[in-house]
Amino acid sequence: MIEYGVAPGIHLVSQANVNCYVVEAEDGITLIDAGLPRMWHEVMEVLKTRQRLPYEIKALVLTHGHFDHLGFALRAQQSLGIPVIVHHDDARLAANPYRYATERNRLLYPLGHPRSLPLLGRMAASGALAVKGVHGVQLMTAGSVLEVPGFPVPVHTPGHTDGHCILHFPDRRAVFTGDALVTLDPYTGQTGPQIVAGAATKDTAQAISSLDAIALTEADHLLPGHGAVWSDGAEAAVEAARKVGRH
Repeated sequence: MIEYGVAPGIHLVSQANVNCYVVEAEDGITLIDAGLPRMWHEVMEVLKTRQRLPYEIKALVLTHGHFDHLGFALRAQQSLGIPVIVHHDDARLAANPYRYATERNRLLYPLGHPRSLPLLGRMAASGALAVKGVHGVQLMTAGSVLEVPGFPVPVHTPGHTDGHCILHFPDRRAVFTGDALVTLDPYTGQTGPQIVAGAATKDTAQAISSLDAIALTEADHLLPGHGAVWSDGAEAAVEAARKVGRH
């Protein structure tokens, strides 16, 4: 599925409840997260529809290094020679996207949440079990503007992973929340603003604390790694997520 203009100059590519984004700017294009492997073709469709060319992609920026955000990263790196950028605390995870600690057993947890099983099944069918890691990444520093099209500001939001960062585009009043705040949790099937279940989160208490950073952006548009875009403001989304709490 492709949705154009979910925020100013930003387009959503979604497959099997996993999201990645195309950010257009005059000086080029930035990709945010790499979803699942088969989403590459939809990204190319976005470029074609928008009359942009693949060589205009200047960077792929990762909110974090989990496999479902790394899908086509290696292909983009090798075929286009673009930098893959991630926080230094997730560089090792980006190279080994299935090796990560969680609070709950991610294999057994879905058995207690049967609504999640078809969601996870669709992810697997879209290549979630065959994602390759990336090496030679570029490291970003939280709080410093990234010199890529759109000039996002990464903000460190640990908890889901050690190096998770949201990516704030102040002039577009948009923030990419990755899995620091989602509107659909694949591990429970629950919708609405929330953190991701302990089956895929390293430190739930830290993840809840990191919600403060999302609220501080005062963004209108929240673009999550899973679920629908939220355009009712960061403060309202964080308030809703806090009510859900941990699960």
